[in-house]
Amino acid sequence: MIGALGWILGLAVIIGAVWLWRRRLAEQREREHDAAAREMAVIAMARAEAAKAKQAAAEASEAQAAREAAEAQAAREAAEAQAAREAAQAQAAREAAQAQAAREAAQAQAAREAAQAQAAGEAAEAQAAREAAEAQAAREAAEAQAAREAAEAQAAREAAEAQAARETAEAQAAREAAEAQAAREAAETQAAREAAEAQAAREAAQAQAAREAAEAQAAREAAEAAQAAARIVRPPPASAAETLVLVADDSKVVRVKTSRLLAGHGYRVVLAEDGEAAWRQIEAELPHVLITDVEMPGLDGFELTRQLRARRDAAETLVIMITSSDAEHAAEAREAGVSILLGKPYPEDQLLAHVASVRTVAA
Repeated sequence: MIGALGWILGLAVIIGAVWLWRRRLAEQREREHDAAAREMAVIAMARAEAAKAKQAAAEASEAQAAREAAEAQAAREAAEAQAAREAAQAQAAREAAQAQAAREAAQAQAAREAAQAQAAGEAAEAQAAREAAEAQAAREAAEAQAAREAAEAQAAREAAEAQAARETAEAQAAREAAEAQAAREAAETQAAREAAEAQAAREAAQAQAAREAAEAQAAREAAEAAQAAARIVRPPPASAAETLVLVADDSKVVRVKTSRLLAGHGYRVVLAEDGEAAWRQIEAELPHVLITDVEMPGLDGFELTRQLRARRDAAETLVIMITSSDAEHAAEAREAGVSILLGKPYPEDQLLAHVASVRTVAA
């Protein structure tokens, strides 16, 4: 860029010098023209004098010689002026040739610099294109690697979850069997003690029990009458296809797994990713069964159950709450109106049995 500017400045200097030379040449020509005019005047005067001399040739031969000398002098001056003009023209031609050569050299230098700049620009563009292609290839390779790693991680998580579910189910079954055995043995021992104690107290307690039974029966009948008057009883579903099950859980894996299990047994299933979405589903169509998680964004499982129980037409809706700690949430679940509390993980056949109970109980 600086070199090109220098050449442009040099060319401007040359053009200025040529202009100055032409101006000086014009002035020189004007001076020569004036000299020629003077010479013509001198010649005219000489001719006039020659004419006079011819007329007075007889009178002054010396004047004739003087006139001839003047004419010779004028001829010499004219020759010198002509030589000077020719020298000036030759000098002007040389200077014009030098200026032309300078212009051509400047143009050639500018052309070389433009060609070099063009070549540099093309090389830079080619380098940028190569670097962009390499960066694109690197990004695509990184994305492919990340996708492979994500798929492997997902597969590993699913395998771990499946393994954990199997192990938890086996451990749950073992605990339930052990608890059942212990409960049977304790019950048998307690029954033996109570049988001996109860034999003596049965006769005295029979009258009291009869009175309490009558009072309890009257209280139950009054409570049932009040509940019947306050609630709207929906007809039970006649089949699995008529049973609507709402699954509310913020885990997509749980939603999809539970939905596939229920849909595989013919149930109508709708899904909600949080409590607020579940409530919108309930307002659109009241489900026969609500399967809900405890912790969800916005509206948790307890508050969702409370809002559901506040409806007059939801008394018959079965609410199954899935929790990782059923003992911790048991009291709050009962207070909210949860029907069944299942710990994670739970046997699938147990969940299916609870869902099917809405038809069995109604029948």
